[in-house]
Amino acid sequence: MRPKPLLRIAVLALFVAGCASNYTPQAPSEADLSAALLRKEPAAKAGHCYASDTTPAVIETVTEQVVVTPAVQDESGAVTMPATFRSIAQQKIVKNRETVYFRTPCPEDLTMEYIATLQRALKARGYYLLPLTGQMDAETRDAVRRFQEPLGLDSPVLSLSGARNLGITAADINQL
Repeated sequence: MRPKPLLRIAVLALFVAGCASNYTPQAPSEADLSAALLRKEPAAKAGHCYASDTTPAVIETVTEQVVVTPAVQDESGAVTMPATFRSIAQQKIVKNRETVYFRTPCPEDLTMEYIATLQRALKARGYYLLPLTGQMDAETRDAVRRFQEPLGLDSPVLSLSGARNLGITAADINQL
């Protein structure tokens, strides 16, 4: 018995729809790169390399409506003149800007092969879309930042935790 043409078309349409979806890369939800951030500069330790970054301040704007003139009512309670208001906007710093430190792969480890592996890992997750170059160029740094930002580190510098999360650096028992 031959499949019906409508069934074939429906299966093909579902297949094509699955291939053409708007894919937005998602970082693994269990990873939290912010847990590896240090608030003070670490002491030098053999085989450990660090980078620093400045986290931006978080500012909240609060807008409040204040009565300038109250409403005027007649004897029956009907409003003869509505109240007038003005808006007052105030900004409040919710979180101050600060410098944070985090472990990174050491410069001698950032070979052309390592960076090509980084680009390949980012490409597999949809963050890096260009051909592999093995160069830590602006596009690679931007892809690193976009990968790390939802995980708690908004930096274009690859953190050691980010590299481990990508599976391109082995886990270290003595992380810090």
